[in-house]
Amino acid sequence: MAILEVEGLKKIYTTRFGGNKVQALNDVSFSVEKGEYVAIMGESGSGKTTLLNLLAALDRPTNGDVILDGKRLSSVSEKEISAFRRDYLGFVFQDFNLLDTFSLQDNIFLPLVLSGKKYGEMKSKLDPLVNQLGISDIMQKYPYEVSGGQKQRAAVARALITNPKLLLADEPTGALDSHSTESLLNLFNEINSAGQTILMVTHSAKAAAHASRVMFIKDGQVFHQIYKGNCTEQEMFQKISDTWTVLASGGEQYE
Repeated sequence: MAILEVEGLKKIYTTRFGGNKVQALNDVSFSVEKGEYVAIMGESGSGKTTLLNLLAALDRPTNGDVILDGKRLSSVSEKEISAFRRDYLGFVFQDFNLLDTFSLQDNIFLPLVLSGKKYGEMKSKLDPLVNQLGISDIMQKYPYEVSGGQKQRAAVARALITNPKLLLADEPTGALDSHSTESLLNLFNEINSAGQTILMVTHSAKAAAHASRVMFIKDGQVFHQIYKGNCTEQEMFQKISDTWTVLASGGEQYE
């Protein structure tokens, strides 16, 4: 069953003084099944960030629509959009987006506080989650007191605590060292195995090799897709690298 359906998305930006129009996305359509783990790759300017912003309801398409868990984003009013994002989506960013004036626990609680949840309910959701993520002993520390890997795990906890329909990750390993990167990717595998649907934008072939499907965006369109199937991560990495070489060399669209 598709949890996410993207129908003919087109996005055209008009420059500041209205002189030029830039088409960032051109008729993009795809679906993501419930429990799937999809990576999106593309060169800078390919449209992948625009696509992520539309999926996150941070921007509106020029044409087309996004359907998440049966609900059309075009039907969600501006007044309701913040609550919709809290209820349906979890976000993990490259730069963590944690508040330095809040403890890690309070950072993780934030989406539940904004939803009006009581402390007892929040704590009952927090404890098993941070135990799973291995950060239960640092909940009273502040972001500036912990490592990058620990900050990203706290950011993952904040994204998951609302039980989102879809976890959106924007370059989640971009600010991490190799050890923390491997740890985070293994964590994503675990939460995906438990049923969490993940859509990740990344430049890293190593990160993308953990996904069950990799979708390449070029010039605002879907250029090619790779399905992992029974491939090992190393075999998937090689397929991604080969496709990236074709994409970077300006090759024609795959048949």
